[in-house]
Amino acid sequence: MSITLKPFGTTPAGEQVTEYTLTNATGASVSIIDFGGILTKIMVPDRDGNLGDVNLSFDDVATYAGPKNGSMGALIGRIGNRIGGAQFELEGKTYTLAKNDGENNLHGGPVGFNMRMWQAEPAEIDGDPALILHLISEDGDQGFPGRVEVQVTYCFSKDNELLIHYEAVTDETTIINLTNHAYFNLDGHDAGTVRDLELQINAPMVNEVSPALIPSGKLVPVGETVYDFTEMRRMGEVLDHTATDPMMKAALGVDFNYCAGRDRETKLIATLYSPKTGRVMDVITDQPGVQCYTGQFLDVTGKGGVHYGPYAGMCLETQHYPDAIHHPEFASVVLRPQDTYDTFTIYRFGVR
Repeated sequence: MSITLKPFGTTPAGEQVTEYTLTNATGASVSIIDFGGILTKIMVPDRDGNLGDVNLSFDDVATYAGPKNGSMGALIGRIGNRIGGAQFELEGKTYTLAKNDGENNLHGGPVGFNMRMWQAEPAEIDGDPALILHLISEDGDQGFPGRVEVQVTYCFSKDNELLIHYEAVTDETTIINLTNHAYFNLDGHDAGTVRDLELQINAPMVNEVSPALIPSGKLVPVGETVYDFTEMRRMGEVLDHTATDPMMKAALGVDFNYCAGRDRETKLIATLYSPKTGRVMDVITDQPGVQCYTGQFLDVTGKGGVHYGPYAGMCLETQHYPDAIHHPEFASVVLRPQDTYDTFTIYRFGVR
């Protein structure tokens, strides 16, 4: 195993950005920059043993910091996904947030954790390379209460398991729901589309949402939808319903939270497979939900000059349910000073 460092340019504010590459004992590797805690490469083998990059990303910090970044590969906080009306009440006080998704707040606001410099510390965990990232989000940051100290650990095992371990503490009651916004394409980041990939999501329900993708509070059996992935399905077969299904038409593809429930219980929540390359990715987490987003708003130049258009990559963002602060029937996203936010997700890569 090894951990190598190289410069990755500077932020618009002049901060020096470093890329850390974690190479495991098999030669597969994962690269992360300390701006946004962003995943820049995931090099894993296909069924013939050839390494390929399955993670969409950019070559320069300017794009990550720009308006068309798509939250590419980034750590998301304080709250992943949407907060309806960009405000919430907590312990009798109303907090107003920025409206950066229509009338709603998305991914923590316009200057969320994906737009911050993190303090990075290379490490070794059980003989595997790791990177520990630290961030302090001050009281009032983007409108949220409490001074929150966040630690996120990336570890890449010899079995090609990418562990992301999220931890946070606060000095005042607040809300938190961290995730990672990596865009995957197991055919290769430059394959152009995820339509030929196959997906299974082990969740019996999905959040019913408004056209603005805000949950109503109702959970719908996925078997009643055209975006049902309870059995392995080709992505193109589902995306073909975009023009005719009202929910998919509003989202321009798939952008829904699948509800497995069983918060804090380790579970295999999703499996993505490439028949072309044989690569398979299992998503294992203790979170109750996973947002499947098919990248329909992508329209940007990626690394190596590759154009990423709609459906070039897809996200499987483990999380608590969207807008949970407005739905007491959902698992809570409230973090109190006496508690520690502690959750994990593993992206396990293999072949068939």
